[in-house]
Amino acid sequence: MNDIKDNIYDAIVIGSGISGGWAAKELCEKGLKTLVIERGRMVKHVKDYPTAMMDPWEFNHHNTKTKKMINDNPVISKHYAFDESTQNFYINDALHPYIQEKPFDWIRGYQVGGKSLLWARQTQRWSDYEFEGPKRDGFAVDWPIRHADLAPWYSHVEKFVGISGNRDGLPNLPDSEVLPAFEMNMVEKQLKKNINEAFPDRPVIMGRCAHITQPNDIHLQQGRAKCMARSLCQRGCPFGAYFSSNASTLPWAEKTGNLTIKPNTVVHSIIYDEKLGKATGVKTIDAHSKKEVIYHARIIFVNGSTLNTNLILLNSRSDKFPKGLGNLNGLLGHYIAFHNYRGRITATVDGFENSYYFGRRPTQLFMPSFRNVYKQETDFLRGYMIAFSANREGWNKSADGIGAQFKDHLTEVGPWSVSMMMQGETVPIYENHVRLSEDQKDQWGVPLLITSVEYTANDDKVLNDFLQEGSAMLEKAGCKNIKTTDQKAIGYRNPGLEVHEMGGVRMGHDPETSLLNKWNQLHHCKNVFITDGACMTSTGNQNPSLTYMALTARAANYAADEWKKGKL
Repeated sequence: MNDIKDNIYDAIVIGSGISGGWAAKELCEKGLKTLVIERGRMVKHVKDYPTAMMDPWEFNHHNTKTKKMINDNPVISKHYAFDESTQNFYINDALHPYIQEKPFDWIRGYQVGGKSLLWARQTQRWSDYEFEGPKRDGFAVDWPIRHADLAPWYSHVEKFVGISGNRDGLPNLPDSEVLPAFEMNMVEKQLKKNINEAFPDRPVIMGRCAHITQPNDIHLQQGRAKCMARSLCQRGCPFGAYFSSNASTLPWAEKTGNLTIKPNTVVHSIIYDEKLGKATGVKTIDAHSKKEVIYHARIIFVNGSTLNTNLILLNSRSDKFPKGLGNLNGLLGHYIAFHNYRGRITATVDGFENSYYFGRRPTQLFMPSFRNVYKQETDFLRGYMIAFSANREGWNKSADGIGAQFKDHLTEVGPWSVSMMMQGETVPIYENHVRLSEDQKDQWGVPLLITSVEYTANDDKVLNDFLQEGSAMLEKAGCKNIKTTDQKAIGYRNPGLEVHEMGGVRMGHDPETSLLNKWNQLHHCKNVFITDGACMTSTGNQNPSLTYMALTARAANYAADEWKKGKL
């Protein structure tokens, strides 16, 4: 009985990443004794960032990816941020297997803070052109919310996180609560001018990102400081300048005295009580001893990251829900979607030899989607956002000689170049899904996840439009040597590598066609909330993390209020 008493909380949050950290903060601030369950190890802000201040020559292989690192981690090593300095924040592929029915690169980081230590920190709001997209264009199901429902929560999150950028006044990319923006360099300013003159309906803006450029009092209260533009973010930021659960939400929750964190604890399933008609707890497995422990709470938030959240719900079976918790309509795990990152364009820029830039800016220029925004106008659905930047080509590292001449050669840089990428919305389809293996389990007795997700013909059309339109814009901007690449064609860009997988537990109005209501509650189990990427009905073309955070803050405050009324 004492063991049971010690394991009872007001709320349980599964996962400590971007959305889980926000759930913990909001619930703890509302006075709920909250348990955060994390399958990975403890990582404390600053203390557990061992490589944060290291120089390249201090690494055994000058901070590169070795053949052994790639061979040991054939999936994880594909991620752009994986190297000697960051490998401690990624999983080991062999220890965490899954089954790829179709090629899918599942990028994971199991530790307190999750992938909030590894994300690219780009933050844009959704507009109603995204929320109304499925209903207008006839795919997925209608979102049960609109921008007006999230707007106060976007503001709530943005003020706490610290978002640098401008207020650009764009109807399809609503303004955020912002700190001063990073600057464009001389070439980028010229590119912006030329593109906007040739394509006035395609505004170029400075990227909005979760970096503190000018701390406000709320950031100083968190112990966070100004961004130093080191662009070493994925090592863990000792300044707390970029937002992570470790630097921000979890310490804030801890200050309330209401937070308990259980690291090294693998969630097996959620326990559903048939008589009560709700979930009563979470079954866990100690990551090291393999001991089973059950924790109890009246509110459960599942924030394990999209695919793990689907896995947990699929594995939470009972007499009422033999196909997974809340899954009476058989849609759990289906309509998995992601962002289409396949397209890349490079070019060169003549001139500006006497111009350079300071620091390593942690964001790029962005162009909001200009395709199918106000109406359907192409032979493909939806659109794509564009990110690009201009840089001087690399330092000359192969200089000969010694002394002053050698040092002069080392500081020489080449001409300017431009790199452009796409971030395309993919349309969720039933066939893109995840499910559980019937005969293979991991070392903790949890069924392996099977991923069956692929690109569609619509994605091919979106890619081709980006390559055509992006090239045309760079040509009008005066660029030369324009080269286009479909990364999938060169064997690199499987779905998943963008780490923007979404869906499987989508929101909607109707329990027959969705799993969650407008408050992110399971239709058929109202004390379980899903607010990570799994809840997304569609993907939009903006970076998704800001929307996850806003959805989480909104749902957590609703849950706390319902709990106080005795309704949960």
